Amino acid sequence: MELVRPAEEHLASYRDALVRGWAPDTKRPTSGAEELARIETDPAAFLALQDDREGKAPPITLPDGSTAPRLPGVRLWMWDGAFCGSIGFRWQPGTTALPPYCLGHIGYGVVPWKRRLGYATRALGLMLPFAREFGLPFVEITTDASNTASQRVIARNGGVLVEAFTKPAAHGGGDGLRFRIHFS
Repeated sequence: MELVRPAEEHLASYRDALVRGWAPDTKRPTSGAEELARIETDPAAFLALQDDREGKAPPITLPDGSTAPRLPGVRLWMWDGAFCGSIGFRWQPGTTALPPYCLGHIGYGVVPWKRRLGYATRALGLMLPFAREFGLPFVEITTDASNTASQRVIARNGGVLVEAFTKPAAHGGGDGLRFRIHFS
């Protein structure tokens, strides 16, 4: 498995995953249908917005349906000859701080039919050197307190638990865990 920049040659496989019910935002199942609509409308524009280092794309939709300004970010796709999942890195220029509506610097998801193959662990490991290039001393990653699989992925990549917290209402509330991975 490798990380690829989303490109036209990957789009049919990504679209297939969406048609099969995968959603890039697990807290918003409608995000899959929204992505399909963007692809149908303008595939080239959709692909271009996967690398948005200036944060110029439209606002993001939070799990509660509210919107917030988009941060600069890059989304890469996990690829093993077919689409496996995605991983994204977002940041706020000049600081390690993130606005309250953004729970972490990195988020990832693997399609259900390719889980338990180590793809999330490998993807996070591959994303860390990329994130380091942006000058941050560390990245923060959050997960639901009940998501032990994601906690193992983070720990295998050097993540250290920094706090348990209650997720904001816009993110559905509930118990969350914040991990930090330091670059040395």
